[in-house]
Formats: sequence, structure tokens, C-alpha cells
Amino acid sequence: MIQHLSEIVDEARKKGKKRLAVAYGQDTHTIQAVYEAYKEGLVEPTLFGDKEVIEAACKELGIDMSVFQIVDEKVDTKCVQKAVQAVVAGEADVLMKGLVSTDKYMRGILNKEAGLFPPKGVLSHVSISEMPIYNKLIIMSDVAVIPLPDFKQKIKIIGYLKQTANLLGIECPKIACIAPSEQLLPSVISSTEGALLAKMGDRGQLGKVVVDGPLSLDVALFKEVAEHKKVKGSLVAGDPDCLLFPNLESANVFFKCTTHLCGGELAAMVMGTKVPCVLTSRGDSAKTKLYSIALACLAAK
Repeated sequence: MIQHLSEIVDEARKKGKKRLAVAYGQDTHTIQAVYEAYKEGLVEPTLFGDKEVIEAACKELGIDMSVFQIVDEKVDTKCVQKAVQAVVAGEADVLMKGLVSTDKYMRGILNKEAGLFPPKGVLSHVSISEMPIYNKLIIMSDVAVIPLPDFKQKIKIIGYLKQTANLLGIECPKIACIAPSEQLLPSVISSTEGALLAKMGDRGQLGKVVVDGPLSLDVALFKEVAEHKKVKGSLVAGDPDCLLFPNLESANVFFKCTTHLCGGELAAMVMGTKVPCVLTSRGDSAKTKLYSIALACLAAK
């Protein structure tokens, strides 16, 4: 079982190199991460961006520009369009966001004419956090795509959390449905839906997972808190593999706290598309972007 983000790199390498299309890949963080992924034997990269800017960034970093195939395009939205086209045409196995903003990247993915997003599909963002203050990797969703997932979308997200956990070697992941309190509050949607999802999990309707909810974040993460609050009979409280957040705001805040306050690193990707799509923040470190590339490569067919 994978216990550290660095091990994702090792496992992805075993699958052989994947062809990576990077949309607007011209900032130093992205180029550094892609170059590291290339050196690790993970990818054959194509950068869609301004060739002169890419050349200057490579010179600043001391990177041999010849390792990249470059498609010269100065407009960020056109870079996204061309990178998506490359993936849909079978010329790339993984898509990655560069310096382009998330909304432009997502519009390119969701473009019905492009063919990357299947009809009636559910797009969601899954990330994995490794924090020095916590004893295991934590998989979480959704911090970037669905603002307020409805019940059907939460079922789909649980499936994505399960798939990601399986990639890490976790056969039956423990999933906590996060709410303001571990007590059932009938007027709070995250509370009632957490309870419903937990019952569906008990009855095997969600596949090979253990789901519990509602659980407050502290009860979900820390066994001593669960014991202090007298939460009994939970197989998830204090030992989750995955956190299902009720909305984008709460998930995004936790996501950023893990790095900026807890010194953690992340791996993240978009799921629900025909191929894995790397989606990280423009402010994320090169290491987080490398881990995200590795995760997407591990998930790619």
C-alpha cells in the first residue's frame, strides 16, 4: 500500500511513460515539475505555450529545452483547446493545466464539441494530502470543480474517492462524510445526506467502501476527539482514508491549510473525463505538480 506521495512516482514509473499535454505550460513551476516528471521516466511532454517565454523559463531553470516538444501558441485559451484536441485525438494520455486560470482550463475540458467530457458525466476533483502532522495520506474531494454537490453527485464522488484509494492499494477505503457535527441535524443537508450515504454504504450500495457520516472534521481525523465526544460504533472516526466535503468552500479551505499551515504536499487530478486531467493551483509547488502528474499517470490507461 502506498503511504507517501513519493511512492506514487515509483508506482507510476512501472507503468511506462505517458504522453503529457500541458496547456499553457510556460511558467517555471510547471516546467520544473514536467521536467522532473520527464527525468523520473513518467512522461514524454508536449508544452502548448509561447515558445519564447518557455525558452526564457528553461534558461532561468538551467533546463535543456530539447526534452520538450513545443507547440508555439501565445493565447492561453487556444493552448487549452489545442492540448484537449491532442488528448481526444489519441496523441496524449494525460492533460495538465499550466499557467492558465482554472475556469479557462475547465471550460476547455467541458466543451461539448471537444469530446473529452462524456455526455451526462460528472466531473470532480480529487486530491491526496500528505502532512507531517498526520499519520497517513488523506484523499479528499471536491476542492475545485463542484461548488455544492447534490446527493447524486456525492454518490459519484464517493466512487472517485474509492478509485483513487484503490490506486494507492487501499482495497476498502474508509470514507468520512464531513458535516458541522457528528450529531444528526435534520435541518443541515450535509448532516442528513451524510447519514443516508452511511446507510447506503452499510447496505453495499456504494461498492467496497466503509462510509460514515455525519462526522465533524475533528471527529473524523482524530480518534481521541471521537472518544471524548463518545462517538461509538464507527469504523471511520479517527482513521479515515477519504474525506467527502459538503461544498467547495470547506474543501478548498482544508486543501490550502494542509500546505500553507501544515507544511503538507499534495497530488490532485480531475476525474470523470476520458483521461486523467492534472489540476493544481498556479501557486502550488513544483513538487506538488510532480506528484499530481505521477497520480494522473498512475490512473491513465
